[in-house]
Amino acid sequence: MRRSIYSTLIGMTMTASTVFAQTSTTPPADRPTINQRLENQHDRIVNGTKDDQLTRRERTTLRADDAAIRAQERVYRHANDGHLTNAERRQLTHELNRTSRQIYRDRHNNRTPK
Repeated sequence: MRRSIYSTLIGMTMTASTVFAQTSTTPPADRPTINQRLENQHDRIVNGTKDDQLTRRERTTLRADDAAIRAQERVYRHANDGHLTNAERRQLTHELNRTSRQIYRDRHNNRTPK
């Protein structure tokens, strides 16, 4: 009788530890980080330049927007010992979304460099 109780408790403990091990506080792998998104946007700008979809002014403005986001991230991280608060992360994500939409618009507006 005792042996079955112990084996049941051990089984429950192992199951519980497996469940707790699966929950983590790290962001999901499918959500890119701020730096990954900036790199993706940089690649999109480069590709738009190669395909003659972006004018010099559009390219300069988009690069400046990305540089401003990068600088703002550095300021936020410096103020918080290398971490971003949820509000700061939301703000940077909002800015990245805005720039991403602008890259799409600029690449599809049928303007060509002279």
